Amino acid sequence: AHVDLAFISVEHIIRDVNNGWLLRYLHANGASFFFIVVYAHIFRGLYYGSYAHPREFLWCSGVLILLLIIGTGFIGYVLPWGQISLWGATVITNLISAVPGIGETAVQWIWGGFSVDNSTLNRFFSLHYILPFILIALVLVHLVLLHQEGSSNPLGVDTNTESISFYPYFYVKDLFGFLLLFFCFSFFVFFTPNLLGHP
Repeated sequence: AHVDLAFISVEHIIRDVNNGWLLRYLHANGASFFFIVVYAHIFRGLYYGSYAHPREFLWCSGVLILLLIIGTGFIGYVLPWGQISLWGATVITNLISAVPGIGETAVQWIWGGFSVDNSTLNRFFSLHYILPFILIALVLVHLVLLHQEGSSNPLGVDTNTESISFYPYFYVKDLFGFLLLFFCFSFFVFFTPNLLGHP
């Protein structure tokens, strides 16, 4: 990764790589839709009180996942190095300097110097690659914690004895939701690929 070539490399992928435009727009809009689904999941948890006893650890693991997703998204946003990447990276990473004692040192370590430059871009490139694998591990921890207490539900009934079967009811509901999301996602990718991106 190099600050002089980062934006040009994105243009190269779009123009010169076979189906590169599709890769770019699937990645960008996929990230946007991923955030939409994550926020819907969070608001569902807030509405049904999934943060309360006995699911506190489950909620805390979800908060860690959210913070990691936000960090991964921010790092990915900086990588093309267009428009406001330099100042966006400078301002956001400078927030870490507010941590007492180690803040200034941590910011310089993240930057790899005294300002955002090539070394920062290289670190962000590596982190944007590795963080999704860490996310997968945290999601597995989230699922393990979920299966200790089970899901919450709006009625508060004992799901072990008073629930309907997964198939066909929840299966069809989830399949319908997935297909609806897929069609919306396809519309954005093929007809308005830049609508959810930077103006």
